[in-house]
Amino acid sequence: MPTWAWILIVIGAAILLVLLVAGLLARRRSERLRGKFGPEYDRTIERSGGRRAAEAELEGREAKRQRLRIARLSPESRERYLREWGDLQQGFVDEPSRSLLEADRVVTDVMRERGYPMDDFEQRAADVSVDHPQVVEHYRAAHRIYTADERGEATTEELRQAVVHYRALFEELVEKNGEAQADEAEVRSGGREGEPGRAEEPRR
Repeated sequence: MPTWAWILIVIGAAILLVLLVAGLLARRRSERLRGKFGPEYDRTIERSGGRRAAEAELEGREAKRQRLRIARLSPESRERYLREWGDLQQGFVDEPSRSLLEADRVVTDVMRERGYPMDDFEQRAADVSVDHPQVVEHYRAAHRIYTADERGEATTEELRQAVVHYRALFEELVEKNGEAQADEAEVRSGGREGEPGRAEEPRR
């Protein structure tokens, strides 16, 4: 076999190897991002119109998150926010719209104190999705009802669901664990009859 033929074979084999390695790396990249972001991965693909664009966006979120200084709440701040949440939840029966307004405020205050940038809502949701990908859709669902209530278009049941959605993110932001104290039990269980209960998976 002539020398040029061997050269072509070697070049072809090298190209094939590069393609195989690139495919493997791309597969691992996709698996990592899907494993980390869960439903947020699929949502980003749907919104961006393709896997490559979606994965580039998610990696961009991760890169931005690395530049942020997200801090844990102090015990004093954590207890204060838990009390505020208990108050707004107990007041839902009498003033559901006010409770929703307070839920949005408390979640926003917690995010601000922990160090998340207070950009527009979509950017806030993107930022928080890196640390809390499993509940960010609850945040979006709550915000949709919040804006509907501002237009006077939300029912009492929708307001209740919005507070429940906000709480899904709130509980992660305040870093709850299995050692919650007894005075937090009512906040977790939903309190009195008619108050918001536990979060369900939000509908898109």
